Amino acid sequence: MGTEVDRRVAALWRVESPRVTARLARLVGDLDTAEELAQDAFVAALERWRRDGIPDNPAAWLTKTARDLAVDRLRRRDTGRAKYQVVAASTPLTVEHDLDEVVDGALADDLLGLVFMSCHPILSADARSALTLKLVCGLRTEDLARAFLAPEATIAQRIVRAKRTLAAANVRFELPGPKERPARLDAVREVIYLVFNEGHTATTGDNWITPELCAEALRLGRMLATLTPGDTETLGLLALMEIQASRLPARLAADGSPVLLMDQDRSRWDQLLVRSGLTHVEQVDALGGTVGPYALQAAIAACHARARVAEDTDWERITALYDGLAQISPSPVVELNRGVATAQAFGPEAGLEIVRPLLERADLRGYHLLPAVVGDLLCRNGSHEEAREHFLRSAALTKNTRERATMQDRAAQCASGHGA
Repeated sequence: MGTEVDRRVAALWRVESPRVTARLARLVGDLDTAEELAQDAFVAALERWRRDGIPDNPAAWLTKTARDLAVDRLRRRDTGRAKYQVVAASTPLTVEHDLDEVVDGALADDLLGLVFMSCHPILSADARSALTLKLVCGLRTEDLARAFLAPEATIAQRIVRAKRTLAAANVRFELPGPKERPARLDAVREVIYLVFNEGHTATTGDNWITPELCAEALRLGRMLATLTPGDTETLGLLALMEIQASRLPARLAADGSPVLLMDQDRSRWDQLLVRSGLTHVEQVDALGGTVGPYALQAAIAACHARARVAEDTDWERITALYDGLAQISPSPVVELNRGVATAQAFGPEAGLEIVRPLLERADLRGYHLLPAVVGDLLCRNGSHEEAREHFLRSAALTKNTRERATMQDRAAQCASGHGA
């Protein structure tokens, strides 16, 4: 019985701990205390349920227990301070709450508040990602360390420092106001997409992809879309991730080496994710929102998803979409992708005209994909020796062993004059 209860509590932790933590954070006003109380509630669940069995509504039981623990903590802590006395006196010792209801109202605000707090721009990108995955997704520190290929102590310190930074800056648990919220939503979406990209193409280690991180980013994206209905950029981000995630089963060969998009067996794409992504793209279109960077990238991904075979890809439309993306959200990476699309639509020379100037940018000197793209276009243009040099440069820059091996193979092919 104990093993069954342990498994049920572990499963509930991933789903319910963000909700419980969010409600407690609003009540006690402190992330550390809220997380500690949430953990205490789950420990209490293990002890009680092993003895008495799992209740009919375990989520409501956890919420009630956590709330009771918080009330008791508030009554015992700094009882001379009026604000704690007021909170404790106005909170009943038993709280009935049905967590089977849809995510809306106060619960939605609590969850969104937790997301905004975890993704606060005062934190570094690494800290935001780690704190969000821990608090909002319920991942353990060891899970994060394994996913990011970092020592557990490093991840733990990252989370501790993030909490201290929030506390030192007196960041309150509350939703940003209407004027501040759009900019803060940008930061939230950025964190979610950073997590997804780290899973989609791991920057370090032996594996090219980390599916667990992609799954957590999708979970965050769906939660944010539920909490912010009608937000076209959030829908665009979710659509983009779903379509990109649909290709994961086809991105690795049997030996674990990466398979590029144009070479993938599209019958292996996850059609459920493809349909969901295309549905969200259609929702963005219906809302008139295909003007933001995530919505535009989702529209680009949709062009690939709709092509049954690589040769059917509408590269001219993709190039036009990248032209628009370069106007509203210019960046070296967008320009690089625009060059790739242009080469597909109008030939490698047209692509090289866009991509070659990027080699002079100081901020891209360590970006391994730039020489990889230049090498590919040169190879297609018949400049094999020059292409070989760029592939070797890409291999030297990447920290991912799978990508390094792929670039070295491309360089060897160029040396033999068969790099295309």
